[in-house]
Amino acid sequence: MYTIDLAYVGRGLHEELAAYIADQEDFYADEGVHVALRDGCYWDVERLRRCATVGLGRALLSRLTDGIAWVTLNVNTHYPLFWFLARSGLTSLADLAGQRLAVHAPRTPPGCFARIVLRQAGLDPDRDVHTAVRSPGDYGMDLRRLRNGSIDAAYVGSTMAPEAVAAEHGWQVPAWVGDHFQIPTVGVAVDPTHISPDDPAVQAVVRADRRALQVIHNDPDTTVRHMRTFLGGQTEEEVRAHYARFIAPYFTTDGHADLAVGDSAITAVATELGVPATVTAAEFYRTATATP
Repeated sequence: MYTIDLAYVGRGLHEELAAYIADQEDFYADEGVHVALRDGCYWDVERLRRCATVGLGRALLSRLTDGIAWVTLNVNTHYPLFWFLARSGLTSLADLAGQRLAVHAPRTPPGCFARIVLRQAGLDPDRDVHTAVRSPGDYGMDLRRLRNGSIDAAYVGSTMAPEAVAAEHGWQVPAWVGDHFQIPTVGVAVDPTHISPDDPAVQAVVRADRRALQVIHNDPDTTVRHMRTFLGGQTEEEVRAHYARFIAPYFTTDGHADLAVGDSAITAVATELGVPATVTAAEFYRTATATP
């Protein structure tokens, strides 16, 4: 049996769902690979590049800013699972002007995506919004601060079902990032300096993850059962609604990247970071095949 470390660099369904299903349903074992799922959320890039990684956004930013030649072999979705959650009365992105927003740092993938979406709405994230930068995944504190009124809005990820949370508290969801910005994101990427894309263990992981994508599309009951592990604060009905709205329509069926979407996203990310777009989608997203 082959062995490999697979690191996730964010928490929640966006990052972990496909790999979690592949692990829990024994798809990795079926493909002859032992996968150690590693928490790389706070690893530096030098440690991360010695593993396969789920975090394609971070891999892309690293390729653009550090010159590390990451390549992507599988893509789970083109629709980032991040939302703007806001107090009552703030119903659109334009309403965030002058408000206090908790958000990821500008040069993290979620923070970069947030800034792109804010700019699309006509807001300068450095001037028009009072941003409070916090660590990725600190969304429980965001909810507390929304309740006590110390912030007006928060940019949150998939450790919750934001529409259910908003309904419970009388809040608003001014925007889902996936409605405004698409990028091939989360899946499997490697740095060929350390791990060959053709390594049998890597290809086994890709095949297993693609089987998990089929479960997501063809077996709602199994998918929702696994989703409830991540969404413990929501009822089964709320989890099913979240699956139907944000997961089933938007996760890929085959792990392939849409290269037109990829090229547009790379340009937008490079522009936001203020760096050259030194890689094309065809170079970065090599998802066409998985060897038997």
